[in-house]
Amino acid sequence: MTTGTRTDWQSWQESWDRQQEWYMPDREERFRIMLDMVEALVGPKPRVLDLACGTGSITARLLARMPGATSTGVDLDPALLTIARGTFEGDERASFVTADLKDPAWTAKLPYESYDAVLTATALHWLHSEPLAALYGQVAGLVRDGGVFMNADHMIDETTPRINQAERALRHAGMDRAKDAGALDWAEWWQVAAEDPVLAEPTARRFEIYGDHADGDMPSPQWHARVLREKGFGEARPVWCSPSDTLLLALK
Repeated sequence: MTTGTRTDWQSWQESWDRQQEWYMPDREERFRIMLDMVEALVGPKPRVLDLACGTGSITARLLARMPGATSTGVDLDPALLTIARGTFEGDERASFVTADLKDPAWTAKLPYESYDAVLTATALHWLHSEPLAALYGQVAGLVRDGGVFMNADHMIDETTPRINQAERALRHAGMDRAKDAGALDWAEWWQVAAEDPVLAEPTARRFEIYGDHADGDMPSPQWHARVLREKGFGEARPVWCSPSDTLLLALK
């Protein structure tokens, strides 16, 4: 997607979206509900922290829907941040910070001490439960009183194994059909990125950092809600769910 000296960042964004939708066909629905709740609770001009932002998927949808919003994206992945920074170059509403969320001092790199909303999607399952709980404590310190945190991610209820097994079988059958029709999976998308002259070097660095994939945890929605309350949020509950994923909202 780089031709000569010109990189088509929008094409990279769309390619990332299609790859993610192979795993999550309802991905846009969770983004819509997320932004509905941002607008309902903190208004149409929020200061947002896009946590583990990747290519800036949340930021893109936020700024398209709420032109008066501002967004700080934070991530460690050099390849995805390259796409994010290329996409939003020249847009003063969006800025991006390189930081490791497992570093206790990562919040010191942020341009603001507090945010109206902290949003994240399909990212925190890379963390184990203990560091995730610690991160939730830091997030609680960043969200202003009356502000919100939302996490849309894989949240597995281990008390329903038969339901989980049936859902997984049906979902994977649909993924197989999409793959046969030409959809790229995670590994194939990264192979394309590694062959691009602009993304090859940051892609190599990202695999040095992460390897193929992190081995984190996927605790239940009940666990997330309980821990968020313990860390300082006043209310926490799911506001959207699919058979495998949940959008959990916590209100400070």
